[in-house]
Amino acid sequence: MNLSTLLFEESNSVALITLNRPKKLNAFNQSMLKDFITVLDHCDADDHIKVIVITGAGRAFCSGADLSAGKNTFNAEFDNTKSYSEDFNRDSGGILTLRMLNSLKPILIACNGPAVGVGATLQLAADIRIASTNASFSFPFARRGIAPDACSSWFLPKIVGISKALEWSYSGEKVLPDDAHKTGLISYLTNPNDLIPKTLNIANKIIINSSPVSIATTRQMMWSLSSYPSPEEAHIIDSKVIQSRGASTDAIEGVMSFLEKRNAVFPNKVSKDMPDVYPWVKSKFEEED
Repeated sequence: MNLSTLLFEESNSVALITLNRPKKLNAFNQSMLKDFITVLDHCDADDHIKVIVITGAGRAFCSGADLSAGKNTFNAEFDNTKSYSEDFNRDSGGILTLRMLNSLKPILIACNGPAVGVGATLQLAADIRIASTNASFSFPFARRGIAPDACSSWFLPKIVGISKALEWSYSGEKVLPDDAHKTGLISYLTNPNDLIPKTLNIANKIIINSSPVSIATTRQMMWSLSSYPSPEEAHIIDSKVIQSRGASTDAIEGVMSFLEKRNAVFPNKVSKDMPDVYPWVKSKFEEED
């Protein structure tokens, strides 16, 4: 892969993605968006990759949108990576978080330092966020005269509650790691030296014990079905998925490995063995293809 703003490393079924503009505090730009889409597409297609970890190079995770365009920053910042029928441009951060939402591999964040604006909101589409004591978060959109990006109006209230989401978004104040932990914005708080080892430990628990296809299916079920208006609708998808997975060779292996008191070796592949009912939700982008 030809990447200009990210580093990519694969080891022991973990894809480590590092935001790599340290002199710019990993500020987000269009090149980074395109690099992220490239890497996420690669991860979904590679059955050897079972977990994605995202972190930042240097002292920051991501300082937000690259402001080098000056007063035109937020006019220039919007870009479409493909042609849509709308008469407006899609927010770049939202293009990224929607792609993250559709990932078939779990996404973990190892937040190593300050995360501002899109640097904070892009993390909301991850499954588990781990932060070091050097981290901080802020949602300063109102302070810049704009509005929340990256679908954070959907993600942030689900994670920390509507009241806290509004408080942080109204004020743009810095959220320190202890407060981020207490409110559930992050799941784990570590010292800087333990950040990557702690994150990899969580990743390994996922890799060692569970079926990749079941994880991919579970990820899509939790993110999408939890927003359905009624559990009745979720039950329909649950039933179809359970029927499909229950007849799979993974299910046979899961039961037999338990009875034989050994580690399971799941044969099914994310690239070709997802349940026929998936995807049960089509994005507007997919419908227009």
